Amino acid sequence: MAKIVLDEIDKIYSGGVKAVDSLDLEIRDGEFMVLVGPSGCGKSTALRMIAGLEEISGGKISIGDQVVNDLAPKDRDIAMVFQNYALYPHMTVEQNLAFGLKLRGIPKSEIKQKVLEAAKMLGLEPYLSRKPAALSGGQRQRVAMGRAIVRQPQAFLMDEPLSNLDAKLRVSMRASLSQLHERLGVTTVYVTHDQVEAMTLGDRVCVLREGRLQQVDTPQRLFDNPVNLFVAGFIGSPAMNFVSAELGRGDGGAQVSFAGYTLPVPDALLADKPGLDGYIGKSIILGIRPSDFEDAAHAKPDWAPLAARSSVTEELGSEINVIFTIDAPPVEHKDTVDLAEDAAEGEADMTIPLIENKALWTARVNARSHVRPGQDIELAVDTRRLHFFDPASGLAIGHPATPAAEAAGDAVTG
Repeated sequence: MAKIVLDEIDKIYSGGVKAVDSLDLEIRDGEFMVLVGPSGCGKSTALRMIAGLEEISGGKISIGDQVVNDLAPKDRDIAMVFQNYALYPHMTVEQNLAFGLKLRGIPKSEIKQKVLEAAKMLGLEPYLSRKPAALSGGQRQRVAMGRAIVRQPQAFLMDEPLSNLDAKLRVSMRASLSQLHERLGVTTVYVTHDQVEAMTLGDRVCVLREGRLQQVDTPQRLFDNPVNLFVAGFIGSPAMNFVSAELGRGDGGAQVSFAGYTLPVPDALLADKPGLDGYIGKSIILGIRPSDFEDAAHAKPDWAPLAARSSVTEELGSEINVIFTIDAPPVEHKDTVDLAEDAAEGEADMTIPLIENKALWTARVNARSHVRPGQDIELAVDTRRLHFFDPASGLAIGHPATPAAEAAGDAVTG
């Protein structure tokens, strides 16, 4: 096992296209790190540079205590698992698992032992004599993982290994991967465009955009404390709702107003977000996660009311997504535009414009709610979990990574 350190890594292709831009990242020994982001964000390129399959244009990569910039892939003591399995079709499962060890001149008895151990761990024992064509997609992917496991490398590098599997199988394979990592404890770098996969697998998640690191943190902290509009909109499904709003003061204290609504801003929230009080009387971008709504009939009494008319309802069994319009246009910011483009490629949920330039919002409510399309519903909002963003920079106001005074000074006045 080993930690992996990326120090100011660049990748520039011919024509000056910068796929990875000054990427600084430390992956701890034994950690499961997920690289996530939209198509073309540089995540697979970064992984391939760690593997040595892609030359770096600048910076330094270390695996363990060794700088590996000039080392060939075979000398880096890593094992890769690809999206397309990359199995030898003419070999049996057992031969596929053993092949890499044979090339290294490992004794036959040791190979047999390692292959049997990996096959038992992955539930492949009944299939050892089969060839890949006789296996399902999930079984093939387990063989690909087994081939990496028998090597006992310093690190596993996985490039969208589950993307060829159907939805149900992906869920079970995610669980298998988590159990494997728990047992083996090997440093793992995992690339995916699926943020649900990222949230369920990663010890930490690194969000990339246009080759640049946006934020790296635990899944829960990314969800609760996104550093900017882009991370806020990319992490979480359904995506966070955004609106341009005014922060002000009323008789009961701070409040935020938008689209004919006014919500109280709790004193504790104002205190928890350094610099937020500097935006009083100014425009901000407000963010509310769908999960921070509830049908008022089932909400806590201190949640703030918000009346809406449902346009569409999605009944998911355990909950209902209520989709409704608000009397405000979709937020126009570079971050939200990028998210909308990514949503158009089917890679993320995102608030989309509706007729008359009104935005669609989503509220996730209890399945006991009887709301139906076209009905008026009294929603309630957990105002302790409101998110605020600077309309110029898109940075989260009061986030530890955002200098409070600087953000407040750059605020756009309303």
